[in-house]
Amino acid sequence: MKVLVCNVGSTSLKFKLYDMPAEHVQVQAYVERVGSVDNAIYTYTNWETGEVVKKDGLSVPSYTEGIQLFLEDLLHETRGVLTDIAQIEAIGFKTVLSKGHYGVHELTDEVLQGMNDYMAVAPAHNAPYLEAIYVFREMLPQVKLIGSFETAFHQTIPMSQSLYAIPYEWYETYGIRRMGYHGASHGHVAATLEAREGAADKVVSCHLGGSCSITAIDGGKSLNNSFGFSLQAGVFHNSRVGDMDAYIIPYLLKQGMTIDEITYGLEKNGGLKGISGVSNDLRLVEEAAHAGNARAALAVQMFIESIASYVGSYMVQMGGLKHLVFTGGIGENSESVRRGVCEKLAFMGLKLDEEKNQSKDKDKVISADDSAVKVHVIPANEELGIARNVYRECNQ
Repeated sequence: MKVLVCNVGSTSLKFKLYDMPAEHVQVQAYVERVGSVDNAIYTYTNWETGEVVKKDGLSVPSYTEGIQLFLEDLLHETRGVLTDIAQIEAIGFKTVLSKGHYGVHELTDEVLQGMNDYMAVAPAHNAPYLEAIYVFREMLPQVKLIGSFETAFHQTIPMSQSLYAIPYEWYETYGIRRMGYHGASHGHVAATLEAREGAADKVVSCHLGGSCSITAIDGGKSLNNSFGFSLQAGVFHNSRVGDMDAYIIPYLLKQGMTIDEITYGLEKNGGLKGISGVSNDLRLVEEAAHAGNARAALAVQMFIESIASYVGSYMVQMGGLKHLVFTGGIGENSESVRRGVCEKLAFMGLKLDEEKNQSKDKDKVISADDSAVKVHVIPANEELGIARNVYRECNQ
């Protein structure tokens, strides 16, 4: 079965074509700067032959042109891997949120309406996905479209952890609760540990990147996730504030700020960027910290302590900790963040092997042999988790 996975960003498109259930990637492609009329970048890789095609200075004013670029290459006489577009049986999307639909679902009108209903909760995610989905619907009407929602892996979180202490009627009427996101990434961590360790018991998975979340996993199932109703909560992010006292907002309104100004600050000027005043890129913040910038050093320290606090909280919830996992761009590449978090947890017998931590291997165990907790670095592979979900959904 050919499953195409599409990851949609506000100005990007990522594609991977899988041969399932072998989980073999045949083709992947990346379109950058969607919306540009003369500066878009396109990269296409045929993993069957090793051929790589790179083009820049392209006109890709909308998702339509980006999708067309990719589909044309799939059918290309030399670099393509398909003879007929009908060979694609399903397209899976890393969708984020749909009111009333939190698992893996065919993208019917009802499910798409649910995405529209929650547009205000995830505007930066739902809007581009809806646009791309409608393009695929028009271009490939015969192909089944499946949404693997970021909330899917977290449906096992108990009510005692998912509800806020708000009037219960707000939950019943408006559906306000902690949703849990980054499900494809944390689900991949659980599946990887089950394959390698025999079980995913008492695990804390740290997905650290431009967007960050921490998940408690036991018995291969999600028990808690640091995100909230929206993707603004939890540990702070590159430019999002994370956890915050809700009464800050009405206070700022009374000081004369508008709701749009406040929202922009929380979404675009918070997190690493807001504290450091340097950048939302951890690498640049760390460089500034090493050069003596006190605010940058504070941002890095706050980031590490925020992560460690969630790890400790989830350790209490699960009654222990066997595996600590780092994934995502920062989790996979920042040895200093990994070191900082592990140092905070040394009291419980966690011991880091610094040589392993600094090695260039992407997929590795970085704890010492006598550590009470096994510490892993597992590269994120959200697309594979989506392909698996799509395959299961189509073969039920």
